[in-house]
Amino acid sequence: MAKTELTNVIRILESKKIDFKFHTYLDSEAISAEDVAKYLNQNPDKVFKTLVTVGKSNQHYVFMIPAKEELDLKKAAKHVGEKSIEMIKSKELLPLTGYIHGGCSPIGMKKFFRTTIHNTAKDFDTILFSGGRIGYQIETSTQELEKVINVTYSDLIKNSGGNNGQ
Repeated sequence: MAKTELTNVIRILESKKIDFKFHTYLDSEAISAEDVAKYLNQNPDKVFKTLVTVGKSNQHYVFMIPAKEELDLKKAAKHVGEKSIEMIKSKELLPLTGYIHGGCSPIGMKKFFRTTIHNTAKDFDTILFSGGRIGYQIETSTQELEKVINVTYSDLIKNSGGNNGQ
């Protein structure tokens, strides 16, 4: 296998002496976070996708949710104190964060955005998320991640049972 190309994410983690594992799926057809979890033989509940949103105030927010889940925009907006939020357009992702769709990591964005992780992340010893490039995943604990970026935790996903309680 070719030598792993260092991404900003890996450089940051190494410089801060963060304990992490690196996974790659470069030789797969995996596109979605669920595909990545399956390819890496990981529980999809511990593989998190990184989503970038914009609020009514024009502030940007980052949300990390499990691979197979869908972000509940109302819950997310309430958590960050916005009237509403929406996903940013794909074409805005690279200029805003420095990452492309499918390779967006909460670590190493052009500037720090308030980041919230779905509260089930704390149920696992480690979680996986993008390593800053398509084909790269980082695995680390939430405690280690908190040494690199400030995060909060909240219920962010749509309930599957039809009764969302709100």
